Amino acid sequence: MSDILDCLVIGGGPAGLTAAIYLGRFRRRVIVIDKGWSRAEWITHSHNLPGFPDGIAGPTLLENLRRQAQMYGAVLQKGIVESLAVDADGAFVAEVAGTAITARTVLLAAGVVENKPPLEHVADAVKRGLIRTCPICDGYESISKRIAVLGNGEHAAAEGLFLRTFADHVTLLLSVADARNLTAETRRKLQDAGIAISHVAIGAVSLDPNGVTSISVEDGAAHHFDAVYSAFGIAPQTMLAGSVGARLDGANRLFVGEHQETTIAGLFAAGDLVRGLNQISVAEGEAAIAATAIHNRLHKVFASSTEAIATHRSDHVPSREELEVARSAG
Repeated sequence: MSDILDCLVIGGGPAGLTAAIYLGRFRRRVIVIDKGWSRAEWITHSHNLPGFPDGIAGPTLLENLRRQAQMYGAVLQKGIVESLAVDADGAFVAEVAGTAITARTVLLAAGVVENKPPLEHVADAVKRGLIRTCPICDGYESISKRIAVLGNGEHAAAEGLFLRTFADHVTLLLSVADARNLTAETRRKLQDAGIAISHVAIGAVSLDPNGVTSISVEDGAAHHFDAVYSAFGIAPQTMLAGSVGARLDGANRLFVGEHQETTIAGLFAAGDLVRGLNQISVAEGEAAIAATAIHNRLHKVFASSTEAIATHRSDHVPSREELEVARSAG
């Protein structure tokens, strides 16, 4: 297997690209397979990422990460990993557009897919700030605004309670059935926090240039909000991990050890498909841990291999001047 990779990274968001940067700097042979879109693309301007006091747009962050990964030799390839298997030698074999890619290790960083609210033009509304998906990320920007949480049941209630840190006026927009299924304890907490519940039906929430309007089921009254948080949950993209037997929890997220390794040896994971915090800084930190663990595993397990790292990487280390030229050219 002269063309075997040191690591195949599946997913080109902040986690996958951070891992590629680390692995490239460790002089490892790595390819990132990316479907071409990340949830970070939706971020118009984030002030939540440490190190960017003036904020940064999601597309800009991703482009910087891509350029930095390529500067250190990582190969970025657009595509979808259709299947993943473990061969008789313990290597991983991924199928991409009819081509098999073999790697000693794999880092899963495919993230999650947002369950979309029943509204039109959701992507545009997210970019305009009318629909928001992460109260941890941008709750600060909701201070003193009229906020609604559109979702289902206990998950929406939890987000509403969290948002009371920032806004005095918080309303849950729930179907009658979802509101009925709230526990007595949750209802008590909502009442104590001064969070109202408005029953709405599909199609009763609409967007306009100045905000969001909902129509109450009970009396037909219209309520206007500055922004609505969508709280319909997410779907972790853990299908490939499940196909090789990695252990998943009840929320379909991956179990990992302290170094981000799953229950399958050599299969690592980082980012949103591991835990529910869904933060870029967390994803990047987990990726750094995973990439370092991958490097150490390769050194330990394959140290005597004739295909060791020196045969895969150039001995040339970019100078500061070369890195600056590459940065300005990007």
